[in-house]
Amino acid sequence: MKADKIEAWWFSSGKKLPYGDGRIIKIGRTHKVKGNIELCKNGLHASRKLLDALGHAGGSVIWRVELSGKIKKDTDKLCASSRLYLEGGIDISDCLRKFARMCALDVIHLWDAPKVVVDFLKTGDEKLRAASRAASKDSASWAASCDTSRAASWAASWNASRAASCAASWNASRDSVSWDAMQKKHNRRLTSMIKKILKKEESCQGGMGNKRSKDR
Repeated sequence: MKADKIEAWWFSSGKKLPYGDGRIIKIGRTHKVKGNIELCKNGLHASRKLLDALGHAGGSVIWRVELSGKIKKDTDKLCASSRLYLEGGIDISDCLRKFARMCALDVIHLWDAPKVVVDFLKTGDEKLRAASRAASKDSASWAASCDTSRAASWAASWNASRAASCAASWNASRDSVSWDAMQKKHNRRLTSMIKKILKKEESCQGGMGNKRSKDR
């Protein structure tokens, strides 16, 4: 079905379309696909919410996009026949690591986290990461967290802190904090963080960062 233009978010692993397509991604460029649009099979994807886009991330390069043409909708993603790249092309790996640590710290009080875990989450000191991961695996929370598919998938798609403490602490919060409320909070936080990055990038480029070129 045809729909109005929809602004959304999409992550890539680089500056080329994946899955053997190979077309170059560039701000101001529009990609199109032919044939029947079908979620996960044929089409150009994105998500309205950044947190949803992150759940489907194939990499850590962020794009703000505009979908148009034929569009199909799912609960956490969209699939379209046309995708215009408005902003981005920035690798935000460091931002995602910081975001993951901040989210883990939100619920750190809900489990008996070893000091090295807390120190790592607060500072992001890479020298502490291995020790933090080991300490988290030794904790009782780790065994339970391994069975928490949401936490595991988030940790994997974020490719962020990689500290087991994140999954463990999210698991500990499962029964005491509304998952929906937590998702909304995390989405607001991530959106704010990334918009600041894009604004800074635009400023560095002399205000040209989000202007659309005629390169379609």
